[in-house]
Amino acid sequence: MKKTYNMKTKLSAFILLFLISVVNVNAQLDRSKQPEAGPEPTISLKTPMEFELKNGLKVLVVENHKLPRVSYSLNINNKPVINGAKAGVESLIGSMLGNGTTSIPKDEFNEEIDFLGASLNLGISGGYASSLSKYSERILELMADAAINPLLTEEEFKKEKEKLIEGLKTEAKSIDAISGRVGDALLYGAKHPYGEFVTEETINNVSFGDAVAYYEKHFNPNNAYLIIIGDVDFKTVKKQVKKYFKDWEQSVDVSSNVPAVTPNAQYTQINFVDLPNASQSSISIQNSVDFKMNDKDYHAALITNNILGGGGEGYLFKNLRETHGYTYGAYSRISANRYGAGSFSASAKVRNMVTDSAVVEALKEIKRIKTEPVDPQTLEDAKAKYIGNFIMGLENPQTVARYALNIRLNDLPEDFYATYIQKISEVTAEDVQRVANKYIKPENSRIVIVGKGSEVLENLEKTGIPIMYYDAYANQVEKPVFTKPLPEGLTAEAVINNYITAIGGADNLSKVNTLLVNSDVTIQGAPFKPKATVKQMAPNKSSMEIVVEGMGTLMKQVFDGETGYMEQQGQKRPMDEKALAAKKAEKGLFPELSMDPSSLKLESVMTIEGADVYKVKVEKEEMDSYRYYDAKTGLLVRTEETAEMQGMTMTTVTDFSDYKEVDGLKLPNTMTVTTGPQVLSFETTEVKINEGVSDADFK
Repeated sequence: MKKTYNMKTKLSAFILLFLISVVNVNAQLDRSKQPEAGPEPTISLKTPMEFELKNGLKVLVVENHKLPRVSYSLNINNKPVINGAKAGVESLIGSMLGNGTTSIPKDEFNEEIDFLGASLNLGISGGYASSLSKYSERILELMADAAINPLLTEEEFKKEKEKLIEGLKTEAKSIDAISGRVGDALLYGAKHPYGEFVTEETINNVSFGDAVAYYEKHFNPNNAYLIIIGDVDFKTVKKQVKKYFKDWEQSVDVSSNVPAVTPNAQYTQINFVDLPNASQSSISIQNSVDFKMNDKDYHAALITNNILGGGGEGYLFKNLRETHGYTYGAYSRISANRYGAGSFSASAKVRNMVTDSAVVEALKEIKRIKTEPVDPQTLEDAKAKYIGNFIMGLENPQTVARYALNIRLNDLPEDFYATYIQKISEVTAEDVQRVANKYIKPENSRIVIVGKGSEVLENLEKTGIPIMYYDAYANQVEKPVFTKPLPEGLTAEAVINNYITAIGGADNLSKVNTLLVNSDVTIQGAPFKPKATVKQMAPNKSSMEIVVEGMGTLMKQVFDGETGYMEQQGQKRPMDEKALAAKKAEKGLFPELSMDPSSLKLESVMTIEGADVYKVKVEKEEMDSYRYYDAKTGLLVRTEETAEMQGMTMTTVTDFSDYKEVDGLKLPNTMTVTTGPQVLSFETTEVKINEGVSDADFK
């Protein structure tokens, strides 16, 4: 009993002392004053230990025993080269690396890496591997084997070639892909390594022998760095690297002079690419700069860009998104380059109807940072954010490896990153304005815009900025012609009748009671290859199911003539009233057979993919609907429908091509559906007419 009493007494005394100490601390705090900022965090980056192999491979090692992990970063730092008529050889051979060795088959190689819980990736410019330290030597051995003795087969080459070409086809109508290709070609020059682009033609010019030769010449230790960070012993890992990489042979000297970039534009100009299926515009304001990491303005340029367009707090974002609601995001970038090919760019994707306004507002914000001193609080916030991101990045071994390599490649002082925070903190408002005027050149900028010319050009012309026109491969062209004189006496009804005749005639079409179409589907950006089955039954029953092997049904839509439902990722829900009304309005398997002539209007002659087409408006209560028919063949080449969906206006563009005859009817073999940024392509594999479909398919 006495012992318990003493324990309680001691515990009570401890609590009392604690409370008294808290009271004393609180009494000493003056809450009317803002607490003083603590000292700036210090950056302690270990200086790498170094050695070099006889073949030229330079190795940097940073011991870090906090966690039992090791990372290896291999960097091949040859100067960029031009591949010309064989552009794409670099991508092809790069995609084949890291998939086995001459002594270890692909599957066994990948299975062992998975079993060890490690990662290993290689490309033509190097690679990365990481593992627990107890498996580090084996991962280093596998990395060296895959780099020096890659498993390169013609069969794998053909597969990668097909994938690359398929990817190019998928990107054919992507505003992002076109903007990047044209923007780089105009900024750097199409014959500069950074401006060169890949086409189906250049890919087909590359043979398996070309790819292997490129590897043998360019994947070499001549200018290579291996950076090792983690739980390793320097002497031990040095022996391991020498053991596994000593047989990596140097190739012939691959150094070459990097050509100068194309001069900036003489004056502000819009470089416009017409993409008729675009539901939004891509805008990029860009100019080249001679800007390197070892320039004294480097840290000031980082903060300047952060204030203009580094994120949600940037001038561009606040104006274009928060104030005007033109876009989901607007950003900028000032890029350093050790070969003198630096650049500034400001970019956004906006709705068609506000393309001109977005350009004007973006230029306004660029002018603002060049002419108005930045608000002191905005400057301090930008620096604090940048410093915070910098410190968090140090937790990543790949970031630390990149910093170590940057010092070597960019001729930086050894304390470049140790003094990084100090130099960021010292940036002044005067520095921001000076740097903005030095590197951001709107008066010499190209404003690269990819968009739907028929909707955006008229207003862009009102900005007074000169406009030059380019195709999707950066070739200068004449201004697109969006309307041509209609043939005298031609009516919308005649265009529809010509189409009916072109695909087989009204008599043949009226005999079709059911259609079954199977297709291979490509979804832009998706790693899987779905299959689609579309079934239709007169007068207006329909079903579509998209299936992914191993994953089951991705999406399903069924309409039985009166009711319908949508099923997606296992969630089934009935069609809403608008969707049901649209389905009920569809009559027959071929809409043109039942169209009311009074609902049709022949609007204009346009050009799509170089061919003249007739644009016919179909009056519908629930949506704006247009159909485009080839003036020469009479075939339907495009439909365009705009409707309200979940409070948003969405435009769906469907392109039809490669018509083939099936049982006396001409049907499109290829269909590409674009809704906003989403692109789906359908390649028909099978068509059945009046067979394979029953009422049960619409339950």
